[in-house]
Amino acid sequence: MVPDDSVPPDSTTATATATEPAPPAARVDHVGIAVEDVETAEPTLLALGCERVHRETVADGSFEWATYVLGDASRIELVAPVDGESFLTTFLDEHGPGLHHVTLEVSDVDAMVAALEAAGERVVGYAVEDGWTEAFVSPRNPTGALFQLMEYHDDYGEKGADDALFVRGERLDS
Repeated sequence: MVPDDSVPPDSTTATATATEPAPPAARVDHVGIAVEDVETAEPTLLALGCERVHRETVADGSFEWATYVLGDASRIELVAPVDGESFLTTFLDEHGPGLHHVTLEVSDVDAMVAALEAAGERVVGYAVEDGWTEAFVSPRNPTGALFQLMEYHDDYGEKGADDALFVRGERLDS
């Protein structure tokens, strides 16, 4: 089971309330894999036919992620610690490299959070980022999986996203 501290530390809990069922998740946006080092792990994805489309280190320098596309719309994300202790070093110390999270695109993250909390699920993180709003569902659920819920903001496609990315079922133009 993945510990709750495998969620980015700057996340806070959402406080939405349920009034009606949330719309279902639109699709699996990506699968996140925790690795010790992106450069070391990348050749495996390249051998599988993936193409790297993005790589970035977070502002505080604690971790980086690289996004890969496979085929027309499937995406895999490698996440690796960079400097100091972080949720990733804790995760890797306890579990080693492997599946870290499954990200689902949703049309209304607040409604989804409210529906999950009304159903007794624990939301352990919530953040508004530049381009999207995200929430994390505790892996202490019957699936044992950490779910990231992601609602893209309307201007996300204007930020140079790869043309193989989809939002709400529509291809983004880069």
